[in-house]
Amino acid sequence: MKSILLKRIAASALLLVLSSAAAQAQKKYDPGASDTAIKVGQTVPLSGPASAYAVIGKTQAAYMRMINDQGGVNGRKVELIQYDDAYSPPKTVEQTRRLIESDEVLLTFQIIGTAPNVAVQKYLNARKIPQLFAATGAARFTDPKNFPWTMGFNPSYLVEGRIYAPVPPEETSECQDRRALPERRPR
Repeated sequence: MKSILLKRIAASALLLVLSSAAAQAQKKYDPGASDTAIKVGQTVPLSGPASAYAVIGKTQAAYMRMINDQGGVNGRKVELIQYDDAYSPPKTVEQTRRLIESDEVLLTFQIIGTAPNVAVQKYLNARKIPQLFAATGAARFTDPKNFPWTMGFNPSYLVEGRIYAPVPPEETSECQDRRALPERRPR
């Protein structure tokens, strides 16, 4: 009787060890990722005052379809979920919350415009959801100290201004505020 009890205890212990090892061997992913798919969320101004930019989202959707037709990313299909935000920050917040809380996307991708991106930046960073390639040149989207989950796409407006209207070296010392550039002098 005692030996049967010891055998059962030993078998139970072995089963417990093996089951925990199997559980540890299982892959653990964040919501929106699996062995077969990656869910990516995006709001796009399909309507509203910036609807001309809808072509960007449509092109990106076509590109993702091409990637999937070629086998995906390391065998995973990219599921791009797009919603219309009409270039309205309140609508961007609503649709982004839907992407995160209902659709459970892994990340957001290329939300277009400064105001829509500002509207969701704190929410996404608080939830530790990557906000990748924010389509804006505002400096706040290149601030990894305060917004580590945000990565901008466009060059900053300051850099863009210097590209389009370079300041001659003799004028740069006049610029006290890095955000402001001196007026260009006619040559």
